[in-house]
Amino acid sequence: QVYLVESGGGVVQAGDSLRLSCVASTASGYSFSNYEVAWFRQARGEDRALVAGIRYNGGDTDYDDSVRGRFSVSRDNAQNTAYLQMNNREPEGTALYFCAANVMTLSRTPGKYDRWGQGTQVTVSS
Repeated sequence: QVYLVESGGGVVQAGDSLRLSCVASTASGYSFSNYEVAWFRQARGEDRALVAGIRYNGGDTDYDDSVRGRFSVSRDNAQNTAYLQMNNREPEGTALYFCAANVMTLSRTPGKYDRWGQGTQVTVSS
């Protein structure tokens, strides 16, 4: 199994940048490099929605249209870590950000992921 822990959240001003990290701990026999990883966010009163995703080998990425060109997802499998670099933050980006993983497919559907972190809060003030 893979256990995920996010960090890097906080309060930022609109237009500022922030980088989130997702560190994976793996049980014996499991490898972080086998997992697709995605970042989701959930604002108060809304459904969880994909922000960005990255394939197990970093070879392909996916972004929600609202963040394309401003956010960048990456991973370092040697460090069991995935990152979400968020530039030019907007106030509507205030949400709880989650890291998720699965071994099946990179999907925009939260239900396709069976491993989740606890989330890290990002608050963007205008």
